[in-house]
Amino acid sequence: MNKRGYNKFLDISKDIEVSINEDKIREDAAWDGLKGYLTNTELGKEEVVRQYHGLWVVERAFRIGKGQLEMRPMFHFTEKRIEAHICICFVTYRMYKELERNIRQLGIPMSVDKVLSVAKTITTIRLRLPNDGLYTETLYTTPQQEAIRPLIDPDFA
Repeated sequence: MNKRGYNKFLDISKDIEVSINEDKIREDAAWDGLKGYLTNTELGKEEVVRQYHGLWVVERAFRIGKGQLEMRPMFHFTEKRIEAHICICFVTYRMYKELERNIRQLGIPMSVDKVLSVAKTITTIRLRLPNDGLYTETLYTTPQQEAIRPLIDPDFA
């Protein structure tokens, strides 16, 4: 049995007798409502707390990378390939954040994932004309496609 969670409050004797250790419960209760920071930096107390409060940004970036962007660990064996993989992941994440910023700036009431899903349903037709010209038309056939049109067609007013 491990000593995590509620198990840390149990005492086991003779491999079969289990009892609740009230002293451990009182000792643990003394820390209720408190948060501690342990660090090996030379930063001041206030700066450590400030940096920790920004940790959610890093954690969200990892969640986006693993979730929406489906980044997975790769096992490269040369420094050049490792750097290239990191670069690709960073550029992908940067593009995701830029799209998120544009969606917010344009006031489009959709998430990045929803916009990408809708964008996959938009059709563009390209016709080669007899005079060697090219005719291109993008079809926005649903209200959702119309809503993301400003992202795709910057001249659209």
